[in-house]
Amino acid sequence: MSHQPGSQQQPAPAATTARAPSPSPAMRAEVLAGLARVHKTLPCKLFYDRRGSELFERICELPEYYLTRTELQIMALALAAIAERLGPRVRLVEFGSGSSRKTRLLLAQLDQPTVYVPVDIAGSALAAAVATLQALFPRLPMVPLCADYLAEFALPPAPPGTARTVCYFPGSTVGNLTAAEAVAFLRRVHAIVGAGGRMLIGVDLRKDIGLLLPAYNDAAGVTAAFNINLLRRVNDELGADFDLDGFEHRAVWNGSDGRIEMQLISRRRQIVRIAGITVPFGAGEVVTTEFSHKYTLAGFAELATSAGFAVAEVWTDSQQWFSVQLLQPRS
Repeated sequence: MSHQPGSQQQPAPAATTARAPSPSPAMRAEVLAGLARVHKTLPCKLFYDRRGSELFERICELPEYYLTRTELQIMALALAAIAERLGPRVRLVEFGSGSSRKTRLLLAQLDQPTVYVPVDIAGSALAAAVATLQALFPRLPMVPLCADYLAEFALPPAPPGTARTVCYFPGSTVGNLTAAEAVAFLRRVHAIVGAGGRMLIGVDLRKDIGLLLPAYNDAAGVTAAFNINLLRRVNDELGADFDLDGFEHRAVWNGSDGRIEMQLISRRRQIVRIAGITVPFGAGEVVTTEFSHKYTLAGFAELATSAGFAVAEVWTDSQQWFSVQLLQPRS
């Protein structure tokens, strides 16, 4: 029995969303620490302010960006099997809600879910996603949490009658993490779901770089705008003076580490001031803003095993470009 609007007896309480975190000393410290490295970095989680979230949704519609449409195709074909494997009365915890297109498909198929808990660092995008979903599923309780899901955060208690917790991590966001970061994150998820829980996760797979590179360097320049927007956010929130025209976007394939690397390249020698600190950039100097690791099925299974999970089932498209994987704690 699927969960459709009106399938439960009582309307859910109105969802409330905590305010997005204001600029903090932690953000300042993280930005300055990354730019102080020999190989400069900026944290990819800063992509997702309001403007960045809007740009990412545009990226997902681009012809070059195979990831979203391929995952949607997989979900559409496998939904019944996925819902059966997850079982009834689940507490669904989602990391990074985005537009929630995949989530609405899943919620519509689940049997009597007890609560939906989306966790996202982008407060405005989270509020918009929950408003859309609450209109579609008015009787399903929703408890949005504005938090960094890669850090420690507290979940509300599961409602009475919940059979298990399922953590949902769609997209290919796990690929943004190094192997050590991914294992640490999956271990935290392992603790959240407990012995009887499950994790449903999207994992992008290795493929020809002729398909990979255009997905991160589209002809319309939307990904470039998305990348540059990170500098605008640092300007706005940390009082920096990045010249947005002084940097250009680049995406490259790092074959030895099996990942796309998103970069910002300084067009000239320049000095940027951030919160009273001066940061020099050389002409052509690289600032890495994001990794996007691409896995083999065996490689991701090994990673999951390191975090205490076993791969229970894998769904892929016919070309094996992308996978949706069901993880369960190892006995």
